[in-house]
Amino acid sequence: PSFKESDVEAIASQIGGLKAVAPEVRAAVTVVGNGRNWATTVTGSTGAYFTTSNWQLASGRGFSEAEEASGAAVCVIGATVQRELFGAGSPPLGEQVRIKSFSCEVIGTLQPKGQAAMGMDQDDTILVPLRTAQRRVTGSTRINTILVSMRDGADTARITTALNRLLRERRKLADDADDNFNVLDTAQVAQTLSGTTRLMTSLLGAVAAVSLLVGGIGIMN
Repeated sequence: PSFKESDVEAIASQIGGLKAVAPEVRAAVTVVGNGRNWATTVTGSTGAYFTTSNWQLASGRGFSEAEEASGAAVCVIGATVQRELFGAGSPPLGEQVRIKSFSCEVIGTLQPKGQAAMGMDQDDTILVPLRTAQRRVTGSTRINTILVSMRDGADTARITTALNRLLRERRKLADDADDNFNVLDTAQVAQTLSGTTRLMTSLLGAVAAVSLLVGGIGIMN
């Protein structure tokens, strides 16, 4: 089952040690701006998303509370979208970008992040207020992901346990029922990727050693 905005509010108010909590909805769309079009991802969220996803503004500003509450047609664009639609010139603040059937005003641009660990271009994105995405992009109030950012020094295990307990209570799950949600710790993902990288390095080293051995035997013969 999808999350609700009340789940986001409950997490933010009832669990200590958190820096920010942000809902997230995503949709793949083709956007049009400056006479060009580009296939990208539109993300709907709140101002807390800049903290939970570690985004910094390169120019302009983020969403105001009034814009979030009203679902205003404003957007903040990533470096790739800016380059593909408006070129490498000055920030296109005040320009219009058409997403599906509506146009939004560019109020800010994001600092480049580059590629993620799996090769995904993190800068290929457009951010809009949550209600804007729900009403004009996805057509649904469903929230598939909640992003949680902890304060420095917070106990990861304690917060993960508290999140599980709170969500189980809110979803009225029986004691013997399985979770119908998943809490993912990005630190664990990073450790898994690091372990996979070390394994691949070892395998490639073994293959290279065998190749050198076979090549040496061939030269000796």
